[in-house]
Amino acid sequence: MSKSAALATVNSVRGDVVATANTNEEQYVTFTVGNEEYGVSILSVREIRGWTPESRLPNLPDYVRGVINLRGIIIPIFDLRARFGGGTTEVTKRHVVVVVQVGERTRGILVDAISDILAITQDQIKPPPSMESGLIESQYLSGLFTAENRMVTLLDVARLFAVETGDDEHQA
Repeated sequence: MSKSAALATVNSVRGDVVATANTNEEQYVTFTVGNEEYGVSILSVREIRGWTPESRLPNLPDYVRGVINLRGIIIPIFDLRARFGGGTTEVTKRHVVVVVQVGERTRGILVDAISDILAITQDQIKPPPSMESGLIESQYLSGLFTAENRMVTLLDVARLFAVETGDDEHQA
């Protein structure tokens, strides 16, 4: 899916979310990082934009690439691959930033590509498996969804950014 098609789809689907609010269905924007597919609630996605070089700031964690100016708002860009321990992303023109709203703050997530928009009912979402401490950072996950022959990991953006926002109540 192209970046402009993805953004147009996100904007049109957002309107549909209000229409389906009475159902048990939620919509998720899905994207890839390496061979993995992740999803975030469409209600937290502000926009999807092509990669633009970031400005580095001193003493940032490895998973924070820097900041960009988004129409007058300075937002930090988080490298999801690095955040999950996969090393720093070697950025190309094909990479995209998913801009999400986390409470009162706006954040950017660097991902490889946008995949799809999925409509998922709550009973289709499976809880993350119970793993020994340190094997999986399940506090960032809201669940798992199997779509056809692929597994989509659904992220809880409030928990993913809890440390950065100082919102300790979302930490596990």
